[in-house]
Amino acid sequence: MSVYKHIIAGLDLSEESPQVLKKAAQLAHTCNATLSVAHVIEPLTFAYGGDMPVDLSEVQEQLQLKAEQELRRLAEQVDFPIRQEHILVGQPATELHQLAGQESADLIIVGSHGRKGFALLLGSTSNSVLHGASCDVLAVRVNETDERET
Repeated sequence: MSVYKHIIAGLDLSEESPQVLKKAAQLAHTCNATLSVAHVIEPLTFAYGGDMPVDLSEVQEQLQLKAEQELRRLAEQVDFPIRQEHILVGQPATELHQLAGQESADLIIVGSHGRKGFALLLGSTSNSVLHGASCDVLAVRVNETDERET
């Protein structure tokens, strides 16, 4: 019996994303689980306050296209089959919670930068994902100096 059946790796597409995806693939392999990847784009109306009299839909579409390409590139770098690649628009924790419910995922994996001081007080995406999740959440400590081992 495997501990997890469907794992979702929430990736922020930063330089540390390959580390998170590698850990997720290793765990999925060990558990004989399926692995999906997801990236959440915050809507520009959220990022810029929503009161700009400019149509940002084309910019949003470009961000989504770039994210799709980057997620596909990351998925090709791991030696494990990716069941599905999700690009979502919204607040990261909320979208990952909803996706996990829709996909019957039993584990969400995210990266954690181990922030301290003021940054810790502001919270983090990994902390937000942990609170309110209906499944297990694993925060992978990423090495910000980048460990490009294979």
